[in-house]
Amino acid sequence: MGKAEAITLFPFIFIYKKGLKKDIILLNHERIHICQALELFVVGFYLWYVLEFLFRFLRHKNFDKAYRNISFEREAFTHESNIGYLKQRKRWAFRKYL
Repeated sequence: MGKAEAITLFPFIFIYKKGLKKDIILLNHERIHICQALELFVVGFYLWYVLEFLFRFLRHKNFDKAYRNISFEREAFTHESNIGYLKQRKRWAFRKYL
């Protein structure tokens, strides 16, 4: 697994490489996480995220596979290239990816 390029710690998006600060796909991915966090009142998002990661890691025995199978990540990776996604996204859309 490569190192993460960005992380969202509500309400901030931290991008590790200056050259990626204008990467609209990366920013869209992270903004999807902002919406997910708002739906779960922020603390619930991070609690769910960690618990789901642990469940997936125990299942797959692989860090990258566990990370990529978290429902929040699956939604964000699926729609990161669709810049208009957040305008049409339905509430709780991440549940589709459980």
